[in-house]
Amino acid sequence: MNLALEISAVILNVVYLILLIKEKIACWFFGILGSIVSIYLFYSIGLYSEAILYMYYIFIGIYGYIIWNRKKTAPQIKAIGSKQHILFISVGIFSAITIGAIVEKFTNASSPFHDALTTIFSFIASYLEANKIISAWMFWILINISTVFLYLQKNLTLYVALTIVYLIFSIVGYAKWNKKLAISNL
Repeated sequence: MNLALEISAVILNVVYLILLIKEKIACWFFGILGSIVSIYLFYSIGLYSEAILYMYYIFIGIYGYIIWNRKKTAPQIKAIGSKQHILFISVGIFSAITIGAIVEKFTNASSPFHDALTTIFSFIASYLEANKIISAWMFWILINISTVFLYLQKNLTLYVALTIVYLIFSIVGYAKWNKKLAISNL
């Protein structure tokens, strides 16, 4: 059962990422469907923060669809300053430590701090991505590297492969969005 869920989620999430890089609004539908499947899988194996993360992905999918669907005010690829990055990173670290401690104390979750860290920074990266902030891809590169190790601990072979694909696509996404940003700044 877990293998079928994992295969379905991987396929849906790869389609999502390909369409995201191409800035196609349909990406959000595949992201939402992949998230629904992932919630069930992660809950069933005790990665509760990951399950919560995928619940968030459903909401960010709806949010992304709504803001990308605005004809006159749809977001354009942009960069943010170092002060904003420091704020996002500080909030992320504080939140991950807090949530990791809570999850460790009150659940039987495995890897509560590592799980919370990748989850919180995925929240941040998803928000940045929905708003087409280029540094979202840099966050994803680091998150994906860390997530590979988390999934290896849980023997989620297909999710390890998916995360490696995500890592590659994050590099490609950064390069493509960076090229568009450079052209738009000319």
